[in-house]
Amino acid sequence: MAVFTPVQLSDIAKWISTDFDIGVASAVRGIQGGIENSNFFLDTKNERGPNEYVLTIFERLSAAQLPYYLELMRHLADKGIPVPKPIANHAGAILFTLKSKPAAIVSKLAGASCMQPTSDHCAMVGAMLAKMHLAGADFSGHQPNLRSLGWWRETVPAILPHLSTDQSALLVDEMAFQEAFFASAAYRALPEGASHCDLFRDNVLFEGQGSAMRLGGFFDFYFAGTDKWLFDLAVTINDWCFLEGGALDSGRMQALVDAYQSVRPLSPDELASVAAMLRAAALRFWISRLWDFYLPRDAQMLTPHDPSHFERILRSRRQSAAGSVF
Repeated sequence: MAVFTPVQLSDIAKWISTDFDIGVASAVRGIQGGIENSNFFLDTKNERGPNEYVLTIFERLSAAQLPYYLELMRHLADKGIPVPKPIANHAGAILFTLKSKPAAIVSKLAGASCMQPTSDHCAMVGAMLAKMHLAGADFSGHQPNLRSLGWWRETVPAILPHLSTDQSALLVDEMAFQEAFFASAAYRALPEGASHCDLFRDNVLFEGQGSAMRLGGFFDFYFAGTDKWLFDLAVTINDWCFLEGGALDSGRMQALVDAYQSVRPLSPDELASVAAMLRAAALRFWISRLWDFYLPRDAQMLTPHDPSHFERILRSRRQSAAGSVF
């Protein structure tokens, strides 16, 4: 998360009190980290006591695209999946305009992210990811993953001039592989539905310790889309189960996958496509991090991610593609 559009308490105090039933706004604080939207913790007070929400101003997504994300979160929350729930105003709307840009307010989940996960953390994430996929299977909205193959095709030409000869060769070769994979009958046969598409460690919260630990929830759904569920799983594996140098930690990965399959078993087509999809997931984030690193936007509190991290992961997935993954 980042701050591209600053917000002061004076900008929103009257709006919150007039349009919502969440109390009086008492503080608003910018959230550091991430690179897409302007995000703030919003504190309010009412007769029941203090409450905390998350206010987001959308910098790249349009008002036409946003209902998919917000309605998906509401759908999942209503089905018992621990995700932020959009807050409606008195008129029932969950999408607003603030500082001439689209904005939303959502409930704030409890807990903290775990940046050094154990197999127990990974198992909780795998099981909840499968539950989320099944809960979203009847979601009526449909929107493609906007950071999938079409976006890669548009973005790669802009970043190639910034790369070394070796990096350019890697990127071009992997794009050719993924073009063929996405065009294959095996890819078309994979089950799909609403997917988070960005379920990194910093987008998951946990509460408690030891035997009392539980998953607090998934958040930041603003890269979500209708995609192959295997892609969503591959994105998650690449972040939750990597070792230094980009290799996979087999113990954490097995815990995550076994827990996922205990809820939704993978099909034979999915099992046969795991290696290729792990490469696709690595490529997607290498491209986006290269784009953000070499073609950044101005923002307060903006911290671009190191693109070399996903270059190492992609190289590792390519080396292991011929062997068994699970």
